[in-house]
Amino acid sequence: MFTTVLQVAAGGAIGASLRYLSGVVILRLVGPGAPLPLGVIFVNIFGSFLMGCLVVIVGDRGWSHLNPFLATGILGGFTTFSSFSLEAFTLYERGQPALAALYVGINVVISLAAIVAGTYAMRGLIA
Repeated sequence: MFTTVLQVAAGGAIGASLRYLSGVVILRLVGPGAPLPLGVIFVNIFGSFLMGCLVVIVGDRGWSHLNPFLATGILGGFTTFSSFSLEAFTLYERGQPALAALYVGINVVISLAAIVAGTYAMRGLIA
């Protein structure tokens, strides 16, 4: 159990660092004036795609022992639904409920589509 917790912790540190760096890169590319938090949108969508890929490859190869490190740790630390919730609420509190709703819709719908795409893409590569 302790080894598993260490795997999750190590993966989480990596994932959270990657999330932070992704946000920095996107902020530098787009600038601070973007109406939506694009860094959070990016990591939620890309992380969901990677999760779809991961579940297929782990299942196909029998690598379930890597799930604590890869899925829970790295990808759990990389994706940001807690940050997403905060950003949506902040937009709402700033008097922008339509933008908050758009932000929620983009994250949820496209992230779900990305996990489906990642799953089918990896299944196609493995087949």
